[in-house]
Amino acid sequence: MPPAEPDWVARFADEVVAEAERRAPGKPIVCASGLSPSGPIHLGNLREVMTPHLVADEIRRRGYECRHLLSWDDYDRFRKVPAGVDPSWDAHIGKPLTAVPAPPGSRYPNWAEHFKAPMAAALAELGVHYEAISQTEKYTSGAYRDQILLAMRQRATIDAILDRYRTKDRPAPVDADEDGSAATGYFPYKPYCAVCGRDVTTVVGYDDATTELAYTCAYGHAGTMRLAEDHHGKLVWKVDWPMRWAYEGVVFEPSGVDHSSPGSSYVVGSQIVREVFGAEPPIGPMYAFVGISGMAKMSSSRGGVPTPSDALEIMEAPVLRWLYARRRPNQSFKVAFDEELLRLYDEWDALARKVSQATTGPADTAAYRRATGTAAGPLPATLRPLPYRTLASIVDITTGHEEQLLRILRDLEPEQPIASLDEVRPRLDKAARWTATQLPPEQRTQVREEPDIELLATLDPAQRESLRLLVEGLDENWSLPGLTTLVYGVPKRLLGLPLDVAPTAELKVAQRGFFALLYRLLVGRETGPRLPTLLLAIGSDRVRKLLSG
Repeated sequence: MPPAEPDWVARFADEVVAEAERRAPGKPIVCASGLSPSGPIHLGNLREVMTPHLVADEIRRRGYECRHLLSWDDYDRFRKVPAGVDPSWDAHIGKPLTAVPAPPGSRYPNWAEHFKAPMAAALAELGVHYEAISQTEKYTSGAYRDQILLAMRQRATIDAILDRYRTKDRPAPVDADEDGSAATGYFPYKPYCAVCGRDVTTVVGYDDATTELAYTCAYGHAGTMRLAEDHHGKLVWKVDWPMRWAYEGVVFEPSGVDHSSPGSSYVVGSQIVREVFGAEPPIGPMYAFVGISGMAKMSSSRGGVPTPSDALEIMEAPVLRWLYARRRPNQSFKVAFDEELLRLYDEWDALARKVSQATTGPADTAAYRRATGTAAGPLPATLRPLPYRTLASIVDITTGHEEQLLRILRDLEPEQPIASLDEVRPRLDKAARWTATQLPPEQRTQVREEPDIELLATLDPAQRESLRLLVEGLDENWSLPGLTTLVYGVPKRLLGLPLDVAPTAELKVAQRGFFALLYRLLVGRETGPRLPTLLLAIGSDRVRKLLSG
């Protein structure tokens, strides 16, 4: 668990409310996120949305009107063809993402919509309420016309701001820097070519009076447009971002740690928004990267990185929300897809018990509350949240057979038997998906069909006695708690110890040896699912057969 600390969400909410009241008293408070649907939107990108979501939701809980804007940067250029996509998509490099055909076989109208859709679905499941903004719609509708004309009039000022951070010579004539620099001069606007639709263009002239802009294209085209009338281009990123801060009145927007260096978009944008657009930059905490167990830093430019949709297939929405809520933005963390997920769920369930008993600290309680609900109400939850590792083990042993699943689940708590699998959904479905997709084949459980006669014949008297004690106690202890007491108690009885004795080194050795023997006789290897769960899944009659020969 993270170290005890003041609740970071509440602290930012305090700052944002105070700053919003200073800037525009009585108006809705604006928090913002931005995502580029250039490819799969991964779990690192999710932090760009979850950080302002949590702060905006806290502000709403306090009774303020708060808008969380999510800008889809779908008017950005298509930069490269990802691995696995037809190389002929090279012909679309340089076009807006909304003008690029969706990947082969997609049901969506263009590249951007194809990658927006799963993220939008994941955000809905996570309970993230936001106002979506398509930058394609904004730019092509002329919504930013006045801001674009202002930036073009103030291009010398913008150029001077950028020049404070430039450390290299001006680009060669055929190139254009992302900040708008070119050998022909500085222009913060990048037109899309009217002939080929790409942005491999160079502005060669602009008239402030008529707003006529002339450009050439790397593919041999040339053209003119009037920025007061034509809307087929966009501001370069280092100007576009601060323009939006001013246009939308953003008070809070986080950004990745890569934006904190000198000359970064946030640093430069903070000066441009003040000196050109006459507004203040947002409060902008830098957030650290999110990784995956066993994987390096994620990047949407390469394939195979897990997305929020992937995570939600194997974990419930509150658990995924909790990962982002419990860590300060500047703390990195990993999302577990391997067996670490089982330990994470143990930790989550322990937290839930402590919260119900009012034994947690303020920060942990707040993180749990933010994970399980929003200002709009609680998120859907599993009615009977049985341990995730138990459900995964049962699914593994039964290969998902629903009748067998229900039989075992009923035996877990005989005093309050599970009446329907719906009581343990959606957690059961998440555990089943994890078992099917993440559990390595060599760790799958295959219960023996027949007793291991050869192994049984080699047992010494103490081992035979341990099996006899276990088999004799099955009926009396046929529940998850009872079998837990039984399997841990057999070695204690053999050593002449009381059942409530504290573990000693000798006892631990005896228990490990006994457990290994049971696994070998039941599943043919020395490890496996937790033994009480395994025994319940196999059934008492079959256990007797496999242990007695």
